[in-house]
Amino acid sequence: MDMWLGYLNLILQGAVITVQLTIYGCAFALVVAFLAGLGRISSIGPVRWFSVAFIEFFRGTSIFVQLFWAYYVLPLFGLTMTPMQAGVLALGLNVGAYGAEVVRGAVMAIGREQREACIALNLSKMQALRHVILPQAVVVMLPTFGNNAIELLKATAIVSLISLSDMTFQAQVVRSQTGSTAFPFLTILVLYFAIASVISFGVRRLEKRLAHGLDGVRS
Repeated sequence: MDMWLGYLNLILQGAVITVQLTIYGCAFALVVAFLAGLGRISSIGPVRWFSVAFIEFFRGTSIFVQLFWAYYVLPLFGLTMTPMQAGVLALGLNVGAYGAEVVRGAVMAIGREQREACIALNLSKMQALRHVILPQAVVVMLPTFGNNAIELLKATAIVSLISLSDMTFQAQVVRSQTGSTAFPFLTILVLYFAIASVISFGVRRLEKRLAHGLDGVRS
């Protein structure tokens, strides 16, 4: 019994790494999504072209290859990263590229009457975006952002390929030491589901709170 508790503790240590990867990766992906998504609809040609190229490249290539580039190839150019940094970079860029399309779609979905009202109030484009468009667009983005966050959580398993001791890596360690497959992988299955449930609950609560705050604006 003590042995299995020790192995469970090992997997829980991996769960901490997985949660850290998810938090850091989501934060980075959020920044990337807004920069690339707003750049995608920019009136400045080079910014728009670069954003389109970025989005299509990271959506069109494998996250496995992106991770290996971050960890194994970039050091050849003098940029060495820890496994955690490489994982956050690859996850953030990949999920951020998908999130960029969410940002673009949500901003474009805001009704024309809202934009016309901004013009009538003599607001600059930046003022309209900050005070009128984005507060409403964020509510539209949240459900898909929540799904993206869960996808990022599940994708964190790939960091085991560069020897970062996340849940999947620790489950493989337990399997190799005990010969048991059911215990470690059933444990991480439950843990992934629990973390994903927390993300879903948090996003739903945030969505309700933000939507309630905009009732007067959208009515």
